[in-house]
Amino acid sequence: MNDFILYFKMGLNHVLDFNAYDHILFLIVLAVVFSFNQFKKVLWLVTLFTLGHSITLALSAYGILSVNMKLIEFLIPVTIFITGVINVFTAKKSSTGKENTNLIFALFFGLIHGLGFSNYFKMMIGKEDDKLFPLLEFALGIEAAQIIIVLGILIIGTILQNFLRVTRRDWILVCSSIVIGFSIQMMLDRVFW
Repeated sequence: MNDFILYFKMGLNHVLDFNAYDHILFLIVLAVVFSFNQFKKVLWLVTLFTLGHSITLALSAYGILSVNMKLIEFLIPVTIFITGVINVFTAKKSSTGKENTNLIFALFFGLIHGLGFSNYFKMMIGKEDDKLFPLLEFALGIEAAQIIIVLGILIIGTILQNFLRVTRRDWILVCSSIVIGFSIQMMLDRVFW
């Protein structure tokens, strides 16, 4: 039980760490296009991201996959930037069909984000023979933290749209634009060539 709590907390902290805010920024641009009445799709979004993240962590932990970490560290803000830009260009349109794109992004970009944490995860589990349970426990922590972040985004969006009369389009544009700004700076900081 202590190991479960340890890896679960590590998963929580991985997402909720404000010093490594790239995960939070990505969740913002993924979830900002949704509302509470689309909560099932939002849960799929979170779960697909965790799945992608966990697949690459597992491949790395078992020594199947090894990548250039400088490239991955650069690609993480690129995924955030791409998602934000797509939000900006599609903010006027109704949300039907748009969420499906974000669901695909969640899975595919989750693979990239998982690679970004793979070296740390390998050091965290060390030479343990049993890598599956720590990985699952860590993934549950990630899932719980992502649900917390996404719920926060949905609550803020609901308050702004229903009580302060901010339009859904403006909510998407402002959030996505702010995140785009952060992602550009992150890309510049992580240029590897």
